[in-house]
Amino acid sequence: MNTPTVATATSSLTAPPARTAPPAGEAGPGIRRLAHAVALLTVPSGLWRIALVLGLPVASTAVAIPLGERVQIVGLSLVAELLALLSLGLVQRWGEVLPDWLPVVGGRSVHRLAATAAAALGSIALTVIWTFAAVNLMNGTFGGNLDFLFPTLAQKVLLAVCYTPLLAWGPLLAVLTVAYYRRRPPR
Repeated sequence: MNTPTVATATSSLTAPPARTAPPAGEAGPGIRRLAHAVALLTVPSGLWRIALVLGLPVASTAVAIPLGERVQIVGLSLVAELLALLSLGLVQRWGEVLPDWLPVVGGRSVHRLAATAAAALGSIALTVIWTFAAVNLMNGTFGGNLDFLFPTLAQKVLLAVCYTPLLAWGPLLAVLTVAYYRRRPPR
């Protein structure tokens, strides 16, 4: 007696492939997205400061800002964004090997502990600075009369919306720092 054989056919409608871990030494997509988000955290506060310098009504118009202070405010915005962009180095190739176009050090490997220590210290400093600022602002001990500096509710809300993302900068940089340290093999 012949028993019928059941042929199993493979179908192109099979389940999607399981997610695999990124290759050794490469940041995963979640960490890469986080690094890009961290790089964008300073944009709202930077735009707020530039609006202030341009004389837009983001604060009291009774406060006159001298030219030297305007330059400092714009400079602060640029420096903050450049520092935030450094978080991309924790997931990019240039955070592991310095670009060839750099004189003297180009092409050299970035020491894992040096990058980790710098990022960790930055994370701690940012967490302390922005937590201190937020606590003092909420307690009313930030310096100056907030009702004079920001006479309307809209100005106060805009300030809060633009500066609140900075509270996440330090802790998110800490997450990126730990991921960088774990991903890079010791020398």
